[in-house]
Amino acid sequence: KLTPLGEGELKNAIEEFAKKVEFPLDNIFIMDGSKRSKKANAFFSGIGKKKKIVLFDGVCNLCNSSVTFIIKRDPKNRFKFAALQSDSGQKLVTMHGIDTSKTDSIILIDHDKAYAKSGAALRIAKFLSGGYPLLFGLIIIPPFLRNWVYDYIARNRYKWYGKRESCMIPTQELKEKFL
Repeated sequence: KLTPLGEGELKNAIEEFAKKVEFPLDNIFIMDGSKRSKKANAFFSGIGKKKKIVLFDGVCNLCNSSVTFIIKRDPKNRFKFAALQSDSGQKLVTMHGIDTSKTDSIILIDHDKAYAKSGAALRIAKFLSGGYPLLFGLIIIPPFLRNWVYDYIARNRYKWYGKRESCMIPTQELKEKFL
């Protein structure tokens, strides 16, 4: 459940988030109201350009294992991670208009575009080391078929792989990979 930010809190939250994703603070300009300035648009479109951001269910054992899998196969350090339940995850969900009632396992944000379900998984595979980029070829399968398989696994992930009481806490050497 999201709570609205008070006056000044939005600016602080965005500046804090910009530091975490290594986005230059001098490119940030926050306006009140629904319209954004050119600098604000640069900020919002720039978040997913420097790093590909993977949002994941932080209490799901399968999702946590998937994050570990990605980290081990990301020698070019292209990915940053955030649990959907974290403050950073919630901010990204809000900024990208993601409905977590429809997708709540893995989401990829790349170049200011959010991908969910099988689309996210295949696009992540495209940037991993080894033979995993070949899996991206499955993108030609219609999304309704790919997502049917994805949804079946997602629906059963807690039953098959279990669930944690709280989100994973990254080790000291992995902290830089998390928002």
